[in-house]
Amino acid sequence: MQTLAHWDGGPGPWILFLPLIWAAVVVGVVTVLRRTAPRGRPGPWRAGALGGDPRPAGDAPVAVLGRRFASGEIDEDEYWRRLSVLDEHFGSAGRGGPG
Repeated sequence: MQTLAHWDGGPGPWILFLPLIWAAVVVGVVTVLRRTAPRGRPGPWRAGALGGDPRPAGDAPVAVLGRRFASGEIDEDEYWRRLSVLDEHFGSAGRGGPG
């Protein structure tokens, strides 16, 4: 019986190693990509990656103001008055956005 591995004048037993070589190449490429890919930074497909995070940062003035309002340190009128002052002085920078 003649098979590809034992065919006279054919590729011989090396034909059996071809799928193993391709598998090793694929595993190697995946390993290199996983080790060199940046971690912890959002990719361009994630929300907020191009325009900055729309949510206020933890120590942004608006976030501090919101926490003070939520804890009851200031009332609603005081919150809105201070928020308008922040918007006048800092614009979108007071909200933690680019600017």
